[in-house]
Amino acid sequence: MPRTAILFPGQGAQYVGMGVALAEKYASVQSLYDQASQILGFDLLDICRNGPAERINATDISQPALFVASMAALHDLGNLANDDLMACSMTAGLSLGEYTALAFAGAINFETGLRLVHLRGTVMQMAAEKIPSSMSSVLLLDENKLEEMVRQGQSRGIVRIANYLCPGNLVISGEIPALEEVETLAQAAGGKTIRLSVAGAFHTPVMDPAMSPLRDALNRVGFVAPRIPVFSNVTGLPHGAPESISGLLAKQVVEPVRWEACIRQMIAQGVDKFYEVGPGRVLAGLLKRIDRKLPCINVPG
Repeated sequence: MPRTAILFPGQGAQYVGMGVALAEKYASVQSLYDQASQILGFDLLDICRNGPAERINATDISQPALFVASMAALHDLGNLANDDLMACSMTAGLSLGEYTALAFAGAINFETGLRLVHLRGTVMQMAAEKIPSSMSSVLLLDENKLEEMVRQGQSRGIVRIANYLCPGNLVISGEIPALEEVETLAQAAGGKTIRLSVAGAFHTPVMDPAMSPLRDALNRVGFVAPRIPVFSNVTGLPHGAPESISGLLAKQVVEPVRWEACIRQMIAQGVDKFYEVGPGRVLAGLLKRIDRKLPCINVPG
């Protein structure tokens, strides 16, 4: 029997204008944004509609904005392919998108998810401001070679492989001197590096100051068992008992994202059709590098 999975994007997929067309198309989506504005205390749809880009790209805004835009896109998927939506057998989200996946799977409700991602974005932004740091995509190198370069770069400060996305596409993250050292080594070995427009070194110990307030908030949440498997970025495996979800989400801000492992596990469990629900097409591109034969239909936010 065919199996369908839904994937939700992470930070970096945001853009000015996302979610606006859906809010104009569906009263239910407009209601979702009205609810979000009441929860957050500011007009999220107005920021999505008018920007500016610097505002929507700020970590404390982009994370709740992407969460709501992706939840809004589910309304469109229900209209376009409701049978596939109802038959979805598992789900995952990239970094921030894991919260969207958990909300979709019923482990948390919309309000709880939105409050968590707003806090997450706020404390990650504050942590990033303490230490000059960034992230960089590294293309065309295998992970063993890059891991050796990262070990060399650690003499200059914190640097890690932060995202294991797909073959030949990894992301390094760390303090600027160490990051620059690894970029230089990677380029000399024939790799291509692309510095990312992010606030700081996510998924490394640079984010340690964000862990305590986020963990405290997560521990106050009564997660319930998701109705379908939700894959953890930290382990690459489905979440287990509901009481373990909060600990893994707290770790997620300092641990690498094992996206390729999540996708390969889904494929091993029989998924043969994917939907990328939310802004951007990054996840569809990564899937093509993991298994070119599998379709991934984009439903933008």
